[in-house]
Amino acid sequence: MSATMIFVNLPVKDLDASKAFWAKLGYSCNPQFTDDTAACLVISDTIYAMLLTEPRFKEFTHKAIADTSTTTEALLCLSAESREKVDELVDAALAAGATEPRAAQDHGFMYGRAFEDLEGHTWEIMWMDPAAVQG
Repeated sequence: MSATMIFVNLPVKDLDASKAFWAKLGYSCNPQFTDDTAACLVISDTIYAMLLTEPRFKEFTHKAIADTSTTTEALLCLSAESREKVDELVDAALAAGATEPRAAQDHGFMYGRAFEDLEGHTWEIMWMDPAAVQG
C-alpha cells in the first residue's frame, strides 16, 4: 500500500517571490506541475504545497481568500529531526524575509518555532523527543 500524500493548496500574491523564498530554504518545485499560475513545492516524498496565484486559487473555491495579514487560515506544522534543525529552518526563513509571530516554545520533550512566509501563511516547525512519542 502506498503512503498517503498531502497537497496543501495556498493562495499567493507573488508566485515568483514565493518560489524564490522557498528555494532559499532548500526546497524545490516539481516542474511537471509548475507554470505561471502554480508551483508544486516539494516538501517531502509525501508532502507538497501547491502555491497558486490568487486568480488560479479562486477557480477552486467560491469563498473569499483569507487576508493573512489579519486572519489565520490554518497553522501548517512540519516536523524536524532535531531542535537544531528547527532553528536552522526558521532562521533560514527569517533571513529570506519571513517573520516570527511568537517566541520559541520549549517543553523539554518538544521544541517548536513558527514563521510566517512572505504571503502570511503560518508554518510551525517542531521537534519531539522520540522517547516521548513511544510513551
